Amino acid sequence: MGAIKSDECQCAACRSLAMATTMPWFGMDIGGTLCKLVYFEPKDITPDEAELEVETLRNIRRYLTKNSAYGKDGHRDTHLQMDDVVVRGRRGSFHFIRFPTSAMGKFLELAKDKGMATLVSSVCATGGGAYKFEKNFREVLNLSLHKFDELDSLLYGLQYVEMNNPTECYYWKHPTREDKCEKVNFDFSQPYPFLLVNIGSGVSILAVYGPGVYKRISGTSLGGGTFLGLCCLLTGCNSFEEAIELASKGDNTSVDKLVRDIYGGDYDRFDLPGDLVASSFGNMNSKDKRQLVSREDLARATLVTITNNIGSITRMCALNEKIEKVVFVGNFLRVNPIAMKLLAYALDYWSKKALKALFLEHEGYFGAVGCLLQLHCSGSS
Repeated sequence: MGAIKSDECQCAACRSLAMATTMPWFGMDIGGTLCKLVYFEPKDITPDEAELEVETLRNIRRYLTKNSAYGKDGHRDTHLQMDDVVVRGRRGSFHFIRFPTSAMGKFLELAKDKGMATLVSSVCATGGGAYKFEKNFREVLNLSLHKFDELDSLLYGLQYVEMNNPTECYYWKHPTREDKCEKVNFDFSQPYPFLLVNIGSGVSILAVYGPGVYKRISGTSLGGGTFLGLCCLLTGCNSFEEAIELASKGDNTSVDKLVRDIYGGDYDRFDLPGDLVASSFGNMNSKDKRQLVSREDLARATLVTITNNIGSITRMCALNEKIEKVVFVGNFLRVNPIAMKLLAYALDYWSKKALKALFLEHEGYFGAVGCLLQLHCSGSS
């Protein structure tokens, strides 16, 4: 993976090739739970190109850009739209669309109905679903999936989006104080080296040293899938959104055993405050205490357990690699500020304020952007 340039070839041959053989441009990141789709809409169409543009392509562009919802399942995140960006020599806008992976059949039928398969022969894709649904794309749309590595795509997309959006990166100031908590922009223009903590069903931790130079240094099986699985078992909830809603209303201190439960207050010798979790779910060995906790408390304790563990492992990795910047990504964090704030607090605590937990506005879409960017202007469609 090389450096992503914000401007590319603008020659007439490339423009003609792009319009004639590869429009529309889509990138897909097909995850186990959510499918993320990015659509690049060219805004620099010349009069000659407009005259040559087929009606099907015009209809697709109008449909995608004039709506914010597509049926019951598809949604366009209009607040994330990126304008005046350059992709493969064309200047235009990025649109960000998502739908549950379980609705893939409906998406394919919609794409067929709109005539997408008559314009292109392949779509850029990454994620496990790029393999799982490859046969479905071929059978329903007669399309092949041009597959790209998931981590390469993630880093390609992250670098490109951050470079084209100066307010992409941020951190939470006073994350545990509701009265003072606020998002603060972070200057990520000189990013290297940094840790990338990718929280999906499990967690992978990458050390990124430069464009295309990275290695996986650690990870844990206790991630977003663990949180949801335990919440379903403990609370009877049926979705990630429901689990987060429960956690937002709960209090983990009745479920977890705290330092003050053991020492009666702070443990001064090791500078451990009384409200620090000493044992996750440590109070649940008592029948009486189990009868007092709510579903909300159990969900909150589960979320605290997972985020504390990730924060602790991340701090150790940063220390070992001598890296000071830590960026958290992954679908676990999408529309999940409660988990972000818990991670911010955990990393702050475990690193003794030496590290900041950094987050990104276009969370979830970097893989889709990155796989599209990797299909260079080579004449292949």
